[in-house]
Amino acid sequence: MGVFGLALPRGEGALLAAAGIACVLSSTADAATPLAPHRAVYDMTLGTSRGGSSVTAVDGRLVYELTGSVCEGFTQTMRFVTRMGTQQGGTTINDLRSRTWENGDGTMFRFDSQTLRDEKLTESSVGEGARDPANGGVKVELSKPGKKTFETPRRVSFPVQHSRQLIAAAKAGQTRLSADLYDGSEQGEKIYDTIASIGAAIDPKRQSVVSGVTVEAPLDQMPAWPISISYFEPGSEKSDAVPVYELSFWFYENGVSRRLKIDYGEFAIEGDLKRIEFLPPKPCTPARQ
Repeated sequence: MGVFGLALPRGEGALLAAAGIACVLSSTADAATPLAPHRAVYDMTLGTSRGGSSVTAVDGRLVYELTGSVCEGFTQTMRFVTRMGTQQGGTTINDLRSRTWENGDGTMFRFDSQTLRDEKLTESSVGEGARDPANGGVKVELSKPGKKTFETPRRVSFPVQHSRQLIAAAKAGQTRLSADLYDGSEQGEKIYDTIASIGAAIDPKRQSVVSGVTVEAPLDQMPAWPISISYFEPGSEKSDAVPVYELSFWFYENGVSRRLKIDYGEFAIEGDLKRIEFLPPKPCTPARQ
């Protein structure tokens, strides 16, 4: 929530970033499943605060938009603003602004994100990645926070690719998916090891109607699966390591997400889908003969 990286800190000074979410909020299972370009608004609140955490309150809003097609590529824009309160009485406002583009076959990826804390810029990442067809690795060229070029040590998935893999696995009845994810987060140099657990398809009777959903695309009539993704530091032993965070959600076949939960161990925040607008799709135009 997979999507720039989702790195909410475990303590008072934590900054909200959002890659994991963007990864989850985007995309589709495969070329045969149509994308649903859309704009969604989520209200974010504190779910749980466990012993040892100084966080006492979280409220905010996530606005996410997906446009594009397999032919022209997918553009994701996101604004994620939260206000966090602590036991000491302090309040911090975190503001993530992000825009990414990824081509339809997952060979090119561009990202531009900014994180602000109390209206002051704390992090900025701008760059692009191109996949090497020979070994599947990615060459990344960063322009912010400083000019740098590097190559990923192994094959990685971009956010839209990862979402495709998730839904394809869910439709195939698989219950587990492992992937290395690169989303341009944490100054453009972070690669997460991820493990996703996929539950059985959700009974449509459990899905309540969401205000703002058009009659042409009702979510309560569409296949959906409960998914939980654990994000680990690269190279950690998954059997013993504690994930950096866990992201869970209902994932619909058309790429829409609901019932978000981001668990950082000491506390968790939840996202409730309040409004959704389906945008006009841009189907691929057949090439002229």
